[in-house]
Amino acid sequence: MTNSFEAVKAYMLDLQDRICAAFEEADGQATFFEDKWEREAGGGGRTRVIADGALIEKGGVNFSHVYGGQLPASASAIRPELAGRSFQAMGVSLVIHPENPHIPTSHANIRLFVAEKEGEEPIWWFGGGFDLTPYYGVEEDCVHWHQVAHDACAPFGEEIYPEFKQWCDEYFYLKHRDEPRGIGGLFFDDLNRWDFATCFAFTQAVGEAYLHAYLPIVERRRNIPFTEQQRAFQAHRRGRYVEFNLVFDRGTLFGLQSGGRTESILMSLPPVVRWSYDWQAEPGSAEAQLTKFYLKNRDWLGEAYQ
Repeated sequence: MTNSFEAVKAYMLDLQDRICAAFEEADGQATFFEDKWEREAGGGGRTRVIADGALIEKGGVNFSHVYGGQLPASASAIRPELAGRSFQAMGVSLVIHPENPHIPTSHANIRLFVAEKEGEEPIWWFGGGFDLTPYYGVEEDCVHWHQVAHDACAPFGEEIYPEFKQWCDEYFYLKHRDEPRGIGGLFFDDLNRWDFATCFAFTQAVGEAYLHAYLPIVERRRNIPFTEQQRAFQAHRRGRYVEFNLVFDRGTLFGLQSGGRTESILMSLPPVVRWSYDWQAEPGSAEAQLTKFYLKNRDWLGEAYQ
């Protein structure tokens, strides 16, 4: 298990490096600031943040590897048999908030948990995925995003994309708003349905697919002019993003409950956000179209994956 764990760690560190390099090249102005940190209870990580660039208003690409004597409540809530086990958890998590409201916010992560107890076999599982949060929807972008997600899943079974797409739709949902956070993508957790090598290979496929899904959208939308009114709408919709991360997100809850580094955990929050009381979009506007058409749990690929 030790050798397998180290292989996953090496891959995640390399993935963090490559994603950061790709975003620095795309931005062309800003670079990532790296903050290495250690966790008093065990482990640490390296937080990388980029801000005030030509493209990216704020973004973070984090790696962490933490361990401890007892799993936090958020990790064992749906699997109470794991309570009391020691654990190791590692992952890469990223959020990119572009300045231009025509470019969606994107989020991705991959992670591995191992829960151990003396005299028993380790229990391990992978998790991860990626999802897209547009402010001004474009059908072409939604189809592309989901096509890349589908293609990443295809070698592992025709049932994987629709299953993990549905899981993403259900997970990234603001119950108190009765609306999705974005247009979805992939989400999976507690993944150990195959052997370790296959689960790791699938997790790598998801990690590799993220840039192929996101960067073409960035390039198509980055030069579209925008107004202050559109920026205000972006800030309004970013409020929904904050609400989800602070109320529902299991990764945020795990990080805070496990004594993780608060600055790194909350790097996902956007730099500019607003809440307006009972704000309503003008009927027929592009802003109204976002919730009317795009923020629906749609089958963006039609019958393409059947």
